[in-house]
Order: sequence, then structure tokens, then C-alpha cells
Amino acid sequence: MAILNDRIGEITEAILRRSRETRAHYLDRLSGAVSASPQRRRLGCANQAHGFAACGASDKDALRKGSTPNLGIVTAYNDMLSAHKPYERYPELLRSEARAIGATAQVAGGVPAMCDGITQGEAGMELSLFSRDVIALSVAVALSHQTFDAVALLGICDKIVPGLVIGALSFGHLPAIFIPSGPMPSGVPNAEKNRVRQLFAEGKVDRAALLEVEAKSYHTAGTCTFYGTANTNQMLMEFMGLHLPGASFVNPDTPLRDALTRAAVRQVLGQTALGPNFLPIGCMIDERSFVNAIVGLAATGGSTNAVIHLVAMAAAAGLALDLRDFEAIAEVTPLLARVYPNGQADVNQFHAAGGTVHVIRELLDAGLLHEDAQTVFGGHLGAYRQEPILGADGEIVWRDGPDASGDEAILRSVGRPFSATGGLRILEGNLGRAVIKTSAVAPERHVVEAPALVFHSQEALQAAFKAGRLERDFIAVIRFQGPRAIGMPELHKLTPPLGVLQDRGFKVGLVTDGRMSGASGKVPAAIHLTPEALDGGPIAKIRDGDLIRLDAVAGTLAVLVRDEEWAARPLAAEDLSASHAGVGRELFTSFRAVVGTSDRGASIFSGTDA
Repeated sequence: MAILNDRIGEITEAILRRSRETRAHYLDRLSGAVSASPQRRRLGCANQAHGFAACGASDKDALRKGSTPNLGIVTAYNDMLSAHKPYERYPELLRSEARAIGATAQVAGGVPAMCDGITQGEAGMELSLFSRDVIALSVAVALSHQTFDAVALLGICDKIVPGLVIGALSFGHLPAIFIPSGPMPSGVPNAEKNRVRQLFAEGKVDRAALLEVEAKSYHTAGTCTFYGTANTNQMLMEFMGLHLPGASFVNPDTPLRDALTRAAVRQVLGQTALGPNFLPIGCMIDERSFVNAIVGLAATGGSTNAVIHLVAMAAAAGLALDLRDFEAIAEVTPLLARVYPNGQADVNQFHAAGGTVHVIRELLDAGLLHEDAQTVFGGHLGAYRQEPILGADGEIVWRDGPDASGDEAILRSVGRPFSATGGLRILEGNLGRAVIKTSAVAPERHVVEAPALVFHSQEALQAAFKAGRLERDFIAVIRFQGPRAIGMPELHKLTPPLGVLQDRGFKVGLVTDGRMSGASGKVPAAIHLTPEALDGGPIAKIRDGDLIRLDAVAGTLAVLVRDEEWAARPLAAEDLSASHAGVGRELFTSFRAVVGTSDRGASIFSGTDA
């Protein structure tokens, strides 16, 4: 076991110190919920009868008489979302495997699963981030029946995995495992898709050409193949030990994927309080797990959405992460992967080159991960140097991962990284605090100083672009996009026009209190700005023409206006009523009223004791 990097150790200890009281309270709550007998035994006879009434004879008999564990399945299945379509047949696969080892499994409940690809630029996107907390609440409802001894969580995409984690940690006295479904096979390369998008933005190709390339890119069941938030989630689950080793990027509906799914059932049912290997998720996941996740995020150039989600997930376990933890970890973590939008490869090529197994091994050997962090694999993270293959009997065989990258254009060693530091910085200054992902931004664009052009929606910027009014150097300021204003939507439709203008040679940047898609990259963007405009943040004072300096090298974000003038300048206001009704948004009034700031996870639970 390598000696832990001093800085990683210091950051971990700082998290533990600031979280001591809340973590102790969380663990005390879990200890009171643990039962050494099946959870259903606590229920009255009528309660139990309702729980197994619809089961087949063998499952009903086991639930009624036996002392074997019952696995609760929480699924995010729907057949609209390509990443979740494979989950359609998982419940029966899980039930069958549970029966084979003398246990039972039931679908405890379903959770909603939005597709951000469908809602990009639409009103539904304003519900996207809030859906994470709806998912957490839905997990709580599903597991509140108290008839399960372990949990299998089926989810992949942007808000789904974080919501499932938050919900599972609320039932942290139960063992839990995440079961992925894998990425779709590669279609049209992501770079080609982006090229056609930019041509469409310029009016050089028509809608039919754009739809053709989009349909060839997103072409079948499975996760989208770019390294956005969904695939970042899968990486995080592996680094946190919530997946089996090497499970994240195996394609759907393959013998290896099915074998991994069956193995996950056996693994989690072997960790209940009914046996000697009890491993509840709330105890397994600790400060080391979250530090490992942040290291993985920095080393692979993952989605900035993970910053918001990890803060919220940690709070659910009684742990307090600060944005500076992310930056400090990125400063000592080398960038080892180039996957679109940080490179040309997709996640299938990343997996073929060595994938998460390679990255974990490199970081473990360099002392940049907590090797002693617990995992659902039953041991420590060191076991995640292994990868799964199919044996002759169709069962999983674990072997050591490859010693070297299969393609150094995609995956590197710690000794020869793409960059000495991970691509994440925290910017601070008189505009507040923001996050910037630099791994996909050319080094010469890490500093931008240009006049502001202020917009209150991405549609307004698109209209200005189409009218030819943006042919200049500028920093786009898109405000009133924060969680309290309109739910903090992703502003992915800004990417094509800003990318076009940057390619034309203009100095371009973005400052916003909203979010960007995990697929966004090459334009320097200060995002998640706090305080948000609706909360009186300084972003609400910016006027067209104000000089803004975005400096990802120094870690600063400032408007270059005289202090006296800036202090006296009034805050802009905006009528947001159109975003507070329609497409279900009126039902989320209470969410907008209580949601926390983005640096605290933009969660409706931010002000509660998780």
C-alpha cells in the first residue's frame, strides 16, 4: 500500500474536523435503526401479509417463514431515457439471482428519471436539478416500508445517481449497491456531432442534417458516450466503492453486463445485518470515500455538475465539503484522461484503453487515493485494481488490470499526465464565488478580460448571435438562472454560438449563476456563481460594457469598476413569473423558496440536519 500523499491526508482530516459533530449525529441515528433480524419481523401480521401478498409461492413462503434477507430494488427505469431502458428486465434478473442463493428481492419503488438531453433549452430543464431531491424523497418513500434488509439501486444519469445516493444514505443502516447498465455502443463521433451543431448554429446546415447526426450519435439503449454528468456519475460510484470493480462502462445487454448484475446481488445480500459481514452504506461511505471521488473527478476531467452533487451527497452522510476542498485536491491530482469534451475519445474507447481500473491503479500507486476506504466489494479500494472477465462457466473472474494504458492519446500514467493538475478551479472576487472547468479549455484561454454583455436567458443570447450583434470580444453574463430564481438549469444551448465566436478568433467567456452541461467544454465559463442574482448577488449589478476579468490561473473573477461606483450601483431586477408556472413548475414553488446555495449543494435539504 502506497504512502498517502500529505496534502490529500490534510484535506481529508480537515473535512473530518469540520464534520465531527454532524457525522457523529448521523452515525448515532444509524445505530438505532440496525436490526439483527429481518426488517419485516418488526411488522405486524397484517403489515407483513400486505408485503408479500403479490409474490409467487416460493418467495411468499420465504418471506413469511424464513429468516433470509429481502433485497429492495429501487429503480429509475423508463423506456424514454436510453441509459435506463436496459433496466426494464433487471427486476426479474435480480429476483432470480436472489432466489438462487435462498433470498428474495422485490421492487420497493420507482423514482423519476429525467433526460437532460430532451429538456435542454426547454422549460422542463428548470425542474432538472430539483428532480435530484425528488428522487431522494422517492427513495425514502420506497424504503419506508421497512421490509428490506439490503438495497439495489438502479440508476445512471445526471440527477438520478446523486438522488439515489442521498436517499440511500438516509437509510444508511442498510447495505446498498449501485448497479449500472453501461454506455451505448459508439455511434457518430462526439466531435463530429459538435461540428454539425456549430454549423447549424451558423445557419450552414439545415435541421434535417442536424437531426440526422444527432440520431446517429444517440442511436440505441445505453448511456450517451460523451464524458458528461451521467458517465462522471459512473466513475464516481466506482471510485467510492459503490459499484463492483470495472463495472461502470460495460455495454448493456451483454453476457458480462448480466454477470456483473448477478454478482452485485450476491455481494450486497452477503452484507446484511443477518450475517457476519455486515456493511451498511452509511458506515462504509465516509470522508475517505468522498475525497477519493473528488480525486477521480479531477483526474478524469469530469463534469462540473459533480461538484454540486458531491456536496449534497456528503451532507446526507453528515459530512461537510467545501469548494476549496475540490480545488486543493485538483492541485495535487494529475489529469490522466482525455475523453470528449476534454478530448476526442468516447467512454467506450476510454474503457478499452484501460478505463477506471487504470486510473484507480495509477492514483493508488501514487498515494493519491485512500486505499483503505471500504467498498461494496467487501474489502478496500485496492481491490479495484482488478477488472472483470467472463469465466468458462459464464461467471465473473477477477484479474489484475493492464499494466499500461492501451492508448496514450486517451489515458496516461501519473508519470506522464496530460496535465500536472486536475482541471478544476474555484474563482473568487468581487462578483462572488464560481467554479470553472479548465481541462477542456486551451491554456491560452484560461485568462479572459473583456466587456460584459448581459442577458437574462440563453434564448436572449442566441437571438443576439443570430442577429449578428456578438461579433466582438465579450464575456456573456447570464443571470437570474440560480436555484432560487428558476431552479438552476443547464445552459447548454450557449455552447454552439459561443464556440463559433471563439473559433472566429474572438475572446469569449461566460459568467453565470446557472449551470452548464457536462458536455460543455472549450469556452472558459465561470459557473455556479454565488450569491445568485435573485439573492442580491453582485452579478445583478453588472451592466453592458463593464470590464470583467476571468482569471483561471490566479483563481479570480472580478468586475473592473471603481469601488465607489460599484458600491453605489443598484441591483437589477427581473420578472421571473413566466418560469414559475407551466410544465409543472408551479408545483416547485416550495423548492425554490427553501433551496440552498449552489456551493452548499443547491439542495432543499441544505438547511436540514441530514
